[in-house]
Amino acid sequence: MKKFSRRKTLFTIGSMAALGPVWAVNERFAKPKVRIGACDWSIGKASDPSALAFASEIGLDGVQVSLGNVANDMHLRQKSMQETYLKAAKKNKVKIAGLAIGELNRVPYKSAPETEAWVSDSIDVAKALGCKNILLAFFSAGDLRNDPAGKKEVIRRLKKVAPKAETADVVLGIESWLSAEEHLEILSAVGSSHVKVYYDLANATKMGYDIFKEIALLGAENICEIHFKENGQLLGQGKVDFERVKVSLDNIGYKGWYIMEGAIPKGMEVLPAYRQNLNFVSQLMKS
Repeated sequence: MKKFSRRKTLFTIGSMAALGPVWAVNERFAKPKVRIGACDWSIGKASDPSALAFASEIGLDGVQVSLGNVANDMHLRQKSMQETYLKAAKKNKVKIAGLAIGELNRVPYKSAPETEAWVSDSIDVAKALGCKNILLAFFSAGDLRNDPAGKKEVIRRLKKVAPKAETADVVLGIESWLSAEEHLEILSAVGSSHVKVYYDLANATKMGYDIFKEIALLGAENICEIHFKENGQLLGQGKVDFERVKVSLDNIGYKGWYIMEGAIPKGMEVLPAYRQNLNFVSQLMKS
């Protein structure tokens, strides 16, 4: 074994101490770790705590989990179910990346009275699970396109619940077919720092929006999280130009989760599909 002299050892320790502030600065400005997750429904585990074990098998950093559904009465509102998810996350060394209320597509936030409690309660759930963002879905029966009355009611409800979200430091994210401009109108009307846009690349592309201009227009301050999504194709093999998306997100300084959704070709199993999707996003983020 090579021996070190006392003089050399003291010199080394002194040098490290002197460089300490430099290392601290470098650490402070180091590029944060990219966090890649998936929706529990996209990996076939909607409202199922086994999604966390499956996410670990895929190699994901986390899972966007569903609050629940009508059948289980939004089961994550139960303390016992929250403990089940937290234990599964710890055991499998994956994060609960965020919450989603997909049931709002069938039971609309713009009209159904019970959904006000769902959204309000979801803030408490997010706080308990240690996640930041809650996706509020506005598709199918909850669609806001050409529905000024529906938009008005959603704005009223969001203004009512926003102070609770602010106190908890939890963000409510609107995901819909609306354009970036229309989303910004809603955000402006609500007037809360904790109501933002949950941006879905495939949905915006399907609507014919210029996703690169929309990302720039919204900015990191208005995008709480993003879905890396394709319909019926693996990520990178469909309609979305993810290389340009990456540049656009870098330009606005986006630092949030990258949540994969869909992106399973017909006839392909979930596990190999999501391992390929994960590899694609991981390599993309290194570019």
